[in-house]
Amino acid sequence: MNSWRLWAAAGAALCLAAGLKLWIILNGWAPFNADEAIVALMARHILQGARPVFFYGQAYMGSLAAFLVATAFAWFGQQVWAIRLVQGVLYLGFLMTTIWLGRRAFGFWGVGVLAAILLAIPTVNVTLYTTVSLGGYGEALLIGNLIMLAAMRLADDLRSEGGAAPAWLWLWLGFLVGLGLWVFGLTLVFSLPAGVYLLVQMRYSAKKMSALLAPLALLAVGGLIGAAPWWGYALKYGFARLIGELSGGAIASVESSGWLARVAGHLLGLSLLGSTVTLGLRPPWSASWLALPLAPFVLFIWTATAGYTWRNLRSGYPRSAEQLLLVGVIATVFLGMICTPFGADPSGRYFLPLAAPMSLFAAAMILHLRRRWGNWAFAPAALLIVFHLWGTLQCVQRFPPGITTQYYVPAQIDHRRMPDLIEFLEQHGERRGYTNYWVAYPLAFLSQERMIFIPRLPYHLDFRYTPRDDRYTPYDEIVAQSERTAYICTNHPELEAYLRQQFRQLGVSWEEERIGDYQIFYSLSRPVRPEEIGLGLAVGE
Repeated sequence: MNSWRLWAAAGAALCLAAGLKLWIILNGWAPFNADEAIVALMARHILQGARPVFFYGQAYMGSLAAFLVATAFAWFGQQVWAIRLVQGVLYLGFLMTTIWLGRRAFGFWGVGVLAAILLAIPTVNVTLYTTVSLGGYGEALLIGNLIMLAAMRLADDLRSEGGAAPAWLWLWLGFLVGLGLWVFGLTLVFSLPAGVYLLVQMRYSAKKMSALLAPLALLAVGGLIGAAPWWGYALKYGFARLIGELSGGAIASVESSGWLARVAGHLLGLSLLGSTVTLGLRPPWSASWLALPLAPFVLFIWTATAGYTWRNLRSGYPRSAEQLLLVGVIATVFLGMICTPFGADPSGRYFLPLAAPMSLFAAAMILHLRRRWGNWAFAPAALLIVFHLWGTLQCVQRFPPGITTQYYVPAQIDHRRMPDLIEFLEQHGERRGYTNYWVAYPLAFLSQERMIFIPRLPYHLDFRYTPRDDRYTPYDEIVAQSERTAYICTNHPELEAYLRQQFRQLGVSWEEERIGDYQIFYSLSRPVRPEEIGLGLAVGE
């Protein structure tokens, strides 16, 4: 392919990716949910002088996303679309570094360009988590690509005649690894195989083991700088919480079986849930099939890609070490999902790191077939793009929930009536109270924090509740000092009946209003705290 055509195709991929996200955002097909609202609130507080180190309420996602969104807020105003703009820019960076990875790992720019075209209209799973902000997924993908690029560049330098690499490059790699550790522990699926890959290269290129000490020292210094917020938090509050969160402590609480039973469950989930989401056969929040008539052809393409990759690596294909690094990322994801508590998460978000390696291997296979089939070899790429677009169209047509981060059906709230809810609360002087996690933070952000309703109500139909839902303690103090409280429920008739019963037993009068999915209990004759009626407590309290 001519050079100008190659770069025109790369530009088209970027434009196509930007267009898809713009289309979804402008039509409101990606709901503004609680996790994204927390990022937005953090960004607002940063502009007010706050300096959070981690995502509110969980010490395993750094606050980089919030600082980036704060920058967007400063430029464009505190709008939901500004949050998505940041994610769009990060995704374009991910595509550009994927193009570069194709050149590094396969020796040909065309592999990366074709992979970027495949990723321009990706699976619904990738579209979801790179359009809305949950605190670090888009950042992790970009940092992961940069880690692999730095490792490949270092390996090239080590294999060169001098067998040395510049000091700044070792520092840069260490900085990226440290930054990734702070931003989101998911980047370890890139860092660990990159470390193994480089150790092998260093072992064969170094004449003496002592020659490894300087590079490792530079890596450590860079890592300390990149992860400085992580270390600062650890020294102040201790390592136990950080390590627990990093190893999936929040998810581990939902698993009570033995280790072997958990591993078996993870393997089952990986084969039934993880694989179908990763290949785009279903959305992460539903078991419904997407673009079903094309599914057999898509499965065939990915099976052929796996076979092609295996044959190339066995035959010692040029740049096979770099391609093994990509395979290492895939293997690390699978091992992590099998052996850690993250395997209990059915959403599909932890499979995002597979996007770039899989697309690169598929692109390499297609370009190999082009030598024999000519332009007909691009048919699999076209079929994958049509398949992904078809699945996306199916999802946006099912609104609500749309393209949602919420996979628990009772918590899939239609927030299109949120402005009406805010107006109603304002008119009736109800600015403080209690609700569930999925209402509390979108309501706080969209009302400019005039309405503070803390998440002390269960959203699970069996009334399960965890204090982890309550992410921002200053709001607790505001509500505790209020002499007037209201309650907002969503999609939970049993909870509504329970509140009525408890209010009657306390001799409290109230009024009710339903606005869309929101059931509002207001004008209470006296403030009622959730603890008085057995709510807002973890199981066993």
